[in-house]
Amino acid sequence: MSRPVRDGIELIPRPQQNPAALKAALAVVAADRLPELLNGQTDAMAEAIRTGSVQPLLSFVAHWSTIVEIERHPATARAYHRANHLANHAATLAECREHANTVAEFYRTAYSAANDRPGAEPPPT
Repeated sequence: MSRPVRDGIELIPRPQQNPAALKAALAVVAADRLPELLNGQTDAMAEAIRTGSVQPLLSFVAHWSTIVEIERHPATARAYHRANHLANHAATLAECREHANTVAEFYRTAYSAANDRPGAEPPPT
């Protein structure tokens, strides 16, 4: 399995973990994903209101902190997107699994870094 790539280049510093900072950071590193972030924020807010829990908001911030963490490192972002593309266009189930495992490894590593807890695991989906 491949390891996340770090070439030492960071497009931006790691942003604070709040919706406004994540939105501003995403506008720089992956502006095409802003509508997805905004929809996710709306869904998290609605779920928080429905359940009376802040957990959906915390999950939203943790997820988008992870996405920004991936995107702010160009080499990591390229490798992550390549693995995701290959997983979605694999000719066999085995190839799909291999590339999906690579995508998951990138996500886990970025989640741990962005959420400032070494060894932190993303919540199950």
